[in-house]
Amino acid sequence: MTDGRCAALAEPAPARPLRKDAARNRELLVQAAREVFAERGLEASLDDVAHRAGLGIGTAYRHFPNKYELAKAIFAQAIDEIIALAERAAAMDDPWDGIVSFLEGTAEAQTADRGLREVLLGVHDDELVTRVNDRLSAPLRDLVRRAKRSGSLRKDAEATDLGLAVMMLCMVADITGDVAPQLWRRYLPMLLDGLRPGGKKLPVPPIGEDDLRAAMTSHKQRLLRVGQHRPE
Repeated sequence: MTDGRCAALAEPAPARPLRKDAARNRELLVQAAREVFAERGLEASLDDVAHRAGLGIGTAYRHFPNKYELAKAIFAQAIDEIIALAERAAAMDDPWDGIVSFLEGTAEAQTADRGLREVLLGVHDDELVTRVNDRLSAPLRDLVRRAKRSGSLRKDAEATDLGLAVMMLCMVADITGDVAPQLWRRYLPMLLDGLRPGGKKLPVPPIGEDDLRAAMTSHKQRLLRVGQHRPE
C-alpha cells in the first residue's frame, strides 16, 4: 500500500449534512431546551426537553447523548446573539448609546432566562470559548476606544470592565430573580454612572483579557466540580 493511499485512508470522511427531517428535529430540541431550561434551569432532563419538543426520547438521544451536550448547542446559539448585540452596539453613531445598549441588552437576555444564565456559566469548551472571546473582544474594544475618544467614557475603563459589569447585573438577577426579577435595572444606572468621566481614580487596574479568560475557566470548572459532587 502506498503512502498516498495510507494518507487517504487516514483522513476522516467529511461530515454529512443532516437530512431535512433530522435538522428540523435538532432545531426543535434546541428550541425546546431553551424554553425548558429557562423555566427550570439545567435541573431539567433530556426527557423533559424531548417531551416539550414533541419528539421521542430515542430521537433526542440520537442528536444529543446527554443534556450537557444539548446545553453546548444552546451556548453556541446564545453567544452568537450576544456577539450580534456587541456588533450592533459598536456600529451605533453614539458610542455611549452603544455601551448602554450592550449592557442593557445582554443583562436583559440573561436575567430573563434562568437556563441561559446556567448554560453560560456552566458550559465550558476551551476551543469554543476561545473562538467566542476572539469574536466578542474586537467590537467591545472598538466600542470602548470610540467612547473614550468622544469623551463619554472614563479614560481608565477597558473592554473587560463591560464584560464584568454584565456579570454583576446577572448575579443580582440570579440571587433576587424569584422575588424581584427587575432589580438589576436599579443597579445598571449605578454602573453606568461609574463608567462616566469625572469619577474618583480607580484603586486597582483592570483585569486583562487573558487573565479574565483564565478566571472564567477556573470559575466554570469549580462550578462543574460542585455539580458533580452534589447529592442526588
